Amino acid sequence: MKSNNEISDIFSFYAFLLELHNENEFKIKSYRSAVFKMDKLSENIAAISHEQIRKVFGKAIAEQILEILEKGTFSALENLLAQTPEGVLKMAKIKGLGAKRLRLLWQEAGIDSPEALAKACEEGKIAELKGFGEKIQETIKNGLLFIKLNSDKLLYADAEPIAQELEKTLLECPLIEKISFAGEWRRNMEVIDSLCVVAQTSEFARLHEFLNNCTWLEANPKHSGVYVWRGKVHNLPLKIEVHFAKKQNFGSLLLLLTGSPKHLAFEVTNQTLLQIAQKQAFAEETAIYQQANLPYLPPEIREGQFEFSLAHVPKLIEIQDLKGTLHNHSTYSDGRNSILEMAQAAKNLGFEYFGITDHSKSAYYANGLDEQRVLAQHQEINQLNAQHPELCILKGIEADILANGELDYSQDFLKNFDFVVASIHSNLQMNEAKATERIIKAIENPYTNIIGHPTGRLLLRRNGYPLDMQKIIDACAANEVALEINAHPLRLDLDWRWIHKAIEKGVKIAINADAHDTEGLNYHRFGVLVARKGGLSPQMCLNCMSKEEIKAFFFKKK
Repeated sequence: MKSNNEISDIFSFYAFLLELHNENEFKIKSYRSAVFKMDKLSENIAAISHEQIRKVFGKAIAEQILEILEKGTFSALENLLAQTPEGVLKMAKIKGLGAKRLRLLWQEAGIDSPEALAKACEEGKIAELKGFGEKIQETIKNGLLFIKLNSDKLLYADAEPIAQELEKTLLECPLIEKISFAGEWRRNMEVIDSLCVVAQTSEFARLHEFLNNCTWLEANPKHSGVYVWRGKVHNLPLKIEVHFAKKQNFGSLLLLLTGSPKHLAFEVTNQTLLQIAQKQAFAEETAIYQQANLPYLPPEIREGQFEFSLAHVPKLIEIQDLKGTLHNHSTYSDGRNSILEMAQAAKNLGFEYFGITDHSKSAYYANGLDEQRVLAQHQEINQLNAQHPELCILKGIEADILANGELDYSQDFLKNFDFVVASIHSNLQMNEAKATERIIKAIENPYTNIIGHPTGRLLLRRNGYPLDMQKIIDACAANEVALEINAHPLRLDLDWRWIHKAIEKGVKIAINADAHDTEGLNYHRFGVLVARKGGLSPQMCLNCMSKEEIKAFFFKKK
């Protein structure tokens, strides 16, 4: 059954295709209006009556929604897709190409594939087109390179159902005694290009045959061997590796296939972890670390970054350690659920407190709140806290960091909030020096408590803006400002590679879902996976504080 988000995405894509094919602008507007309504709808579309769907969206769009609920798509979309070359659809993923520019490239310049576009960029022909120029040509070239480098990768969240299906398939196989994931999946990497599994078995040939017969997998015999089956997921780029081990060498193989090259290259008593695991068969990983006179190191931190310099291995944070959530949106701005619905959902997930941080007034595209609407929201929160004291709703805001580093409310008005998450949403093309200076000025604002999604990256879509993260960490330490791990699967920003450096400076880390609906609150678990990679303990996580502690922390800063 399709969710509201999935249906909304389908109609957003259809509106894009309509614009690409130069359809009537009023028709395009009607679909974008429908998307806006879907994004604001608190009820699940699949659960409401057909009559109600028609009442909200009109007869024509309602019929298409019903078709999506039945078939997963609708005929008008499929007809338009049939008229659009596959290469043009691939070009639509390139940063800097909206529907209008893409239409010009396709229908006027005759460019209908990424390959043709790359050639035209190299020859300087794109810069000559009306409405493009050298700067846009360079943006397109970078976008093409980004797509090429990431074309066979999936977000961790998108790979998760495949990993679950693979695990289920292998556990149900009578030829296998036990399994464990290895590689980047076991290390909680934010982007996945392969799933690697170690399977304990004595039936190597029969296990090969079993995997060859799995209908959802495609074997790659050329790259397989006696001790490994290699292939991919049918109709997806995700590669699969299943390595076969006997009981006596299961631990050796698991360690060798889990650790990064830098981790395995760590040298103890004139030999590396790699050499220790290769010279002798170990049934358990723990025995390898014992032989190397090292503590057992959790798979997540086996990156060769900081794990060997630890005085002791900390207890890594777990989802149940989170006491509250501090970056969420409601129908006041661009959220789908009311404050009460969001707070109740957070309570049901076990959170002691719920921070509402709707968009600030500069975020007009997200229905940002001006001062009058902020005060109205605060009045509602006061009433909700009086009526539902168990919810503990904190008054926050996601304040836009302006180009000059200031927040988009006056200092006097910022006093009204319990806490402030300061984030960048615009002017993303600054150089490193200016972008760093901009964020540091926001950090130095006495009312800033958390820097939200610090680099602004969208995984597999765009790189973050260039920043001197060490300077930002130093500024956070000096001003008692926390850095956010934005747990949305597309962001997972702060990058895990900087988490330990922040911890070393005493900077607290906040793990926030940036939830725009009640379902989005479940994103916290992805943030926890990233936090564990960075070596985060509950003691250094801001929202592992109790509600009394977090209130005192914010009050002290004010």
